[in-house]
Amino acid sequence: MGKDCFYCENGEKLASLMIPVCALRYSDVFLNRDQKHRGRCIVALKEHKTEYFQLTPEENAGYFEELSRVAKAIWELYHPDKLNYATFGDGVPHVHVHVVPKYRDGLDWGQPFDDTHTKELLSEEAYAQMVQELREKLLG
Repeated sequence: MGKDCFYCENGEKLASLMIPVCALRYSDVFLNRDQKHRGRCIVALKEHKTEYFQLTPEENAGYFEELSRVAKAIWELYHPDKLNYATFGDGVPHVHVHVVPKYRDGLDWGQPFDDTHTKELLSEEAYAQMVQELREKLLG
């Protein structure tokens, strides 16, 4: 477990930012509470590692296959014009990727997504519906 890693702690900070969708073999999938990019999810490696090169070849293949599955689910459910994939980690040192749907003529089209825009929060019912849709796509 990473020290001061909210993915590993799985506590209030994580719950304030995202909602669990499902656990896959190598990753945990979360719906971002801020839905200004409709369908935005995070795919976090289950084990605490901070860099891609720390993954074993099996973990690497498995993690990126799961990331692709999540991207496909978002694509099929929310019909974006493009998906952006964001990996940073200086603020949260844990392998994770933000899958950010982008819509032509929508917010941040043609440039990297910007998380400083006003948050778009949904009702608990809307989150629950999105989580259910994503879970059904990912787990069949």
